[in-house]
Amino acid sequence: MNKDDLLYPRSRYYGQVKPENLVFNANLQEFAQRIGYICGLETSGKISPEEAYQQIRDLWKQLKLAKKELGIGENPFSNDDGKLEEGSGE
Repeated sequence: MNKDDLLYPRSRYYGQVKPENLVFNANLQEFAQRIGYICGLETSGKISPEEAYQQIRDLWKQLKLAKKELGIGENPFSNDDGKLEEGSGE
């Protein structure tokens, strides 16, 4: 087993398969993994609560930016081919 596979496990993606969804899912899994490490470091006294908070806040900003850049959730009424679904009001 590769050490990266052990330290940074990835779960299979079951959502709608689109490139931006796959990239965002990878970013989300990395975010969750890093949050877990930060929580462990704070709980064991290796970093202060303020440092943990700041690191988590920075990670959240990065995830939020990635979501915006990938256009996730920008048009929730479009289907796979980019057309608006019936009854969306547009």
